[in-house]
Amino acid sequence: MSTKNVWGANLSAIKRQIILPVLEAINLGGNAAVNLVTGTGLVESGFVHDRQINGPALGWFQMEPRTHDDIWLNFLHYRSDLANRILSVSSLTGIPEAENLLQNKAYSVCMCRVQYLRTPEPLPSATDAAALSAYHKQHYNTVLGQANAAANTALFQQAIKA
Repeated sequence: MSTKNVWGANLSAIKRQIILPVLEAINLGGNAAVNLVTGTGLVESGFVHDRQINGPALGWFQMEPRTHDDIWLNFLHYRSDLANRILSVSSLTGIPEAENLLQNKAYSVCMCRVQYLRTPEPLPSATDAAALSAYHKQHYNTVLGQANAAANTALFQQAIKA
């Protein structure tokens, strides 16, 4: 059984043909990272919406432009090797604008993963949907966000199985 979004895109194809190779290209892969990023896309947009409804967030992973810019200013600025790997896999140059999160799927995947990289807490087990969902809530969606870790555990389970 395959998991599909509204547009018919196969979740397994998104995970294995986009997310996995992009994360490997920037040396931030592994099963836990792949499942976390895949689950984040399911929770944040269902891999359907590129713009937040009534909000500023952009891309599959619904990253706000402020967060995007902060990653470049306060994190990637000090990690040029990682920044260059992101630019290479995304076919971008310079410091990209947040608008690139809309159409450049590789870039969107990279920025989602880097947001998680900024926390010192290690990634949860690749097969623990509840822990992945809780990690998303704490380190991506934040306390102020609308995500519900318990309710979203099923989406992270779909990401694991994809």
